[in-house]
Amino acid sequence: MGMIKVHEFTTVDGIIGAPMWTMDYAFTPALGEAIGGFMASCTAILLGRTTYEEFAPAWSTRTAEDDPGAPFFNDTPKYVVSSTLKQADWNNSTVLGAYDAEAIRRFKESIDGDIYVSGSATLVRALLADGLVDELHLLVYPIALGTGPRLFPEGAPQTKLELAGSQAIDNGVLHVTYTPATTD
Repeated sequence: MGMIKVHEFTTVDGIIGAPMWTMDYAFTPALGEAIGGFMASCTAILLGRTTYEEFAPAWSTRTAEDDPGAPFFNDTPKYVVSSTLKQADWNNSTVLGAYDAEAIRRFKESIDGDIYVSGSATLVRALLADGLVDELHLLVYPIALGTGPRLFPEGAPQTKLELAGSQAIDNGVLHVTYTPATTD
């Protein structure tokens, strides 16, 4: 059974919207190694429709020379959770249909390797609520924006997590890894 590994760029005040604010911080080799570290075991990508529609045009034209992550995004099988998208044209993409926790559990069991999720806030919130996230990788940027979409918005249910690791990166970003809290 594959693990679901979620990756989010976030600010210190929890904003996760389109992370244009990351451009002010160098994408250093250490940051690339941190991201590559949790992606290495992933053999599938799971995305929500909005993130899929943003990633497809951005990644599909990139090569390894443009970005070392391009082969992963272009060659890895991609699965899109959407009730409205009927067809996914990006290489190796399949539409799974509307979000269904049991269908995601079956999908997770069918994958040989781990499943990478990036962005996809609506999907990630549902996965967290249904206990389907195995690792939550937050790349926390040293900036507060004050407003914007949050992974854990006001009024969201309580989510208990356990710290599994942390790493200060040379560009000021903090990589924090959480796993679901174990119950006693």
